[in-house]
Amino acid sequence: MKGDKIGEFEELTLLAVRAVEPPVYGVPVQQFLEQVSRRRVAMGAVYSALDRLEDKGLLRSSLGGATPQRGGKAKRLYSATPAGVRMLRELRAVRERIWQTIEDRR
Repeated sequence: MKGDKIGEFEELTLLAVRAVEPPVYGVPVQQFLEQVSRRRVAMGAVYSALDRLEDKGLLRSSLGGATPQRGGKAKRLYSATPAGVRMLRELRAVRERIWQTIEDRR
C-alpha cells in the first residue's frame, strides 16, 4: 500500500464510499459529504481524494456502463478494499480511545 496515513478529508471520503448505497461514484459521495458535514464540498476535492485513496490501495474503481444521462459516458464506480476497511476500523478505534480518555476525566 502506497502511504500509510490519510488526512481528514480522505477519511471522510472513504467513510462516504462505505456509507453511500451502491453503485458509488463521485456525485453521490460529494452529496453525502455535503449533507453530513453541512458545508460545501467541491467536486474536484472529492475526485482528488478518491484518486489518492485508490493510489494508496484503500479504494478500487472500475468503469460502469455508459448512461444516456451522461451523454454515453461511463461512471467510475468505487469500493473500499479490505485495506481500506481495516484503515477505517483502526481510525475509529483511535478516536474511541481518545474520547474514552476525555470522558474518564469528567
